[in-house]
Amino acid sequence: MAGAADAGGGGRLRGGLTVASAAPVLLLDHTDSTNADARRRAEAGETGPLWIVARRQTAGRGRRGRAWESDTGNLFATLLTTTPKPPAEAAQVTFIAALAVADLLDTYAPSSLVTIKWPNDVMLAGDKAAGVLVESGARAEGGLWLAVGIGVNLVHAPDGTERPATALVHHLRGDVTAAPTVESAAARLAEAFDVWLTRWETLGFEPILDAWRARTPGLDRPAVARLGRETVAGVAEGVAPDGALKLRLADGSLRLISAGDVFFGEAA
Repeated sequence: MAGAADAGGGGRLRGGLTVASAAPVLLLDHTDSTNADARRRAEAGETGPLWIVARRQTAGRGRRGRAWESDTGNLFATLLTTTPKPPAEAAQVTFIAALAVADLLDTYAPSSLVTIKWPNDVMLAGDKAAGVLVESGARAEGGLWLAVGIGVNLVHAPDGTERPATALVHHLRGDVTAAPTVESAAARLAEAFDVWLTRWETLGFEPILDAWRARTPGLDRPAVARLGRETVAGVAEGVAPDGALKLRLADGSLRLISAGDVFFGEAA
């Protein structure tokens, strides 16, 4: 462990959710996975709020159990917190996380290059630069613990991915001379996350979804969704009030996609 960089004082409760505005950022030299670290802490009774950040991961994970490349210099961060909200509502934090990552990238890259791909991949110039993995579990005291995992390619992009990936360092604005350090990126992420979390808690999910839509192209295009053992194709018709993708199938029926790999602009 390298020690902890304090991003402020203790956390506070807002709308029943323990938030990370002033939460400490724990910076580790290495760990297996920041999400796994958060899970262990949660199962041991820790509640956070706490940002767990690692310079290096040995077993980083993405969605559906995929390995997440963990090159030194990139950002690997997980927010550990708790909520009394039911799982379906608590899952809305994935949209908050995507918006916070987009704000982080905006700080260093032209905002016109920063977009979100449903539901939470953050893109730079059309290539994936960041991903989000939210995990949760029941607490003995009631409610849920949440591990909001975020990986951002600051200086390295993985090779051999299904879709092209990129890193922030390749898209810096003219007035920015270098990609941020892990420490400064983590601080900016925590700050941006709290802004969106505040809006969610005070105004509800609708303004979060509106801001997310504004950054998410392709919601009216042909799309293919891979859902475990099933693949479905149709035309996207935006998102439902809970953020689920609305996919109109060839037979005219409407399918709501809450989770899965979706590829826009493609036919089956």
